[in-house]
Amino acid sequence: MDIKRTVLWVIFFMSAVMLFDNWQRDHGRQSMFFPSAVPTKTAATAAPGTTTPGTHASDLPATAGAPGSPAAPGAAAVPGANAPAADAAQLVKFTTDVYSGDIDTRGGTLSKLSLVKEGDGKQPDLYITLFDHTATHTYLARTGLLGGDFPNHNDVFTLVPGGQTSMGNGNTLSLAFESPVKGGVKVIKTYTFTRGSYVINVDTKVQNVGTTPVTPRLYMELVRDSSPVETPRFSHTFIGPAVYSDQHHFQKIDFSDIDKDKATFTPSADNGWIAMVQHYFASAWIPQQGVKRDIYVQKIDPALYRVGVQQPLQTIAPGQTIDVQARLFAGPEEERMLEGIAPGLELVKDYGMVTIIAKPLFWLLEKIHSYVGNWGWAIILLTLLIKAVFFPLSAASYKSMARMKTITPRMTQIRERYKGDPQKMNAELMALYKTEKVNPFGGCLPVVVQIPVFISLYWVLLSSVEMRGAPWIGWIHDLSQADPFFILPVLMAVSMFLQTRLNPTPPDPVQAKMMMFMPLAFSVMFFFFPSGLVLYYVVNNVLSIAQQYYITRMMGQKKVAKA
Repeated sequence: MDIKRTVLWVIFFMSAVMLFDNWQRDHGRQSMFFPSAVPTKTAATAAPGTTTPGTHASDLPATAGAPGSPAAPGAAAVPGANAPAADAAQLVKFTTDVYSGDIDTRGGTLSKLSLVKEGDGKQPDLYITLFDHTATHTYLARTGLLGGDFPNHNDVFTLVPGGQTSMGNGNTLSLAFESPVKGGVKVIKTYTFTRGSYVINVDTKVQNVGTTPVTPRLYMELVRDSSPVETPRFSHTFIGPAVYSDQHHFQKIDFSDIDKDKATFTPSADNGWIAMVQHYFASAWIPQQGVKRDIYVQKIDPALYRVGVQQPLQTIAPGQTIDVQARLFAGPEEERMLEGIAPGLELVKDYGMVTIIAKPLFWLLEKIHSYVGNWGWAIILLTLLIKAVFFPLSAASYKSMARMKTITPRMTQIRERYKGDPQKMNAELMALYKTEKVNPFGGCLPVVVQIPVFISLYWVLLSSVEMRGAPWIGWIHDLSQADPFFILPVLMAVSMFLQTRLNPTPPDPVQAKMMMFMPLAFSVMFFFFPSGLVLYYVVNNVLSIAQQYYITRMMGQKKVAKA
């Protein structure tokens, strides 16, 4: 039995199944391999029949809350659904060196945030809208108070006069919003933007202007619908809430798990952060560390979800003011930048199960880039370095394949001679392997050892926002986009075809035809893959062909010399 071809067929079959599974998830269907986790804590919801300040029963989820779980703040006010008149609020536009956006005076909510990055001559200007609130898409960062009839995200704030709405040549921009007095409490919310930073400082002053002490709770949440974001075809990247704490570390939460009330997350902590994650970009509320907070994740509308924290505040006496500091990150998933913002925040750049290998690979890729200054050449050099490290394993594999190729005619004769007696055929094949000192596993095992590394490099290139807008040479202006002229995918197909020709020909004609068809079948995917990924595969294949040709030729020369 030819073990090598059996393994190749298994790899081909599994690749096809995984491709179909990615297509399923890309179209919003349930994955065959990633079922929902068994929950340890379900999403917190408001108890039936209760309302939160400034909201109405129709704004709240219809599900019952778990005993002891905190009531989460009300859902987003829907125009025309018991909400205050729309003309009572306005949008305050602002610009910084990295942002342009709107703050809605209803709640002092950051309702639109676009990321702007000017090109440097080699890279184009990059622009993406992260937060937004339109008829078809909702993604917001908002805060408010609970525990009484206190100001929250449904109340109309007032822009404190005297501030600037453009950073200009300054290093910071501050915008303050003042709430109406409700329940004897007034809130002043101040957003401070810093030049070159994707971290927004959010200062919340809570003033007791009444006559009795109050003990409010502050909530900070990210609200988002489940609309997909742009990702490469035939690839699946995570989109949804995430929670991080020292206790349970990084916990991703699928929208489908929230739908089924199976969301698993840390219910309370005094550290960490909560986030919304998507391909290349993320947002996160980072409360003060060491301050206890409750965490909630829930569905608040047929297509609207939120993740947030509730932070109990101290009792505020009449005439007293307390100040609560928090940070809001909204920006690209640049690994080194994220590491400097908060512990564990770099994990929003999700490598999945191969993180332990992928992180060192990205570090190495980043180091190479720091010398060559081009991500395309960095990919090529990293692939070359990995192939060099694995050369001894590859050499063993190619030597085994070369030996198999020399005895293929004899294997074909044995199969023909004993095709009616499988037991005798296997015995003769094993005797042939022993006589010629050929290990049928020799061509497979070295390859299997390398697979985790190359899968990890695939995720590094797929997940790294650094590829977005990064040029290589000539026609490749953006390594995160497909090759506009399909040159790299064609080279990929040609390289796979050449590899197939260098491998031993299967004795079965049907298998031989399938092996010739595989390069065409797989190359279809590469027409839609990011050009950075295809570049990596092309270089890897070319180097493999060169290695295999060199080793096969050397073995042939040794055989002639020995003869």
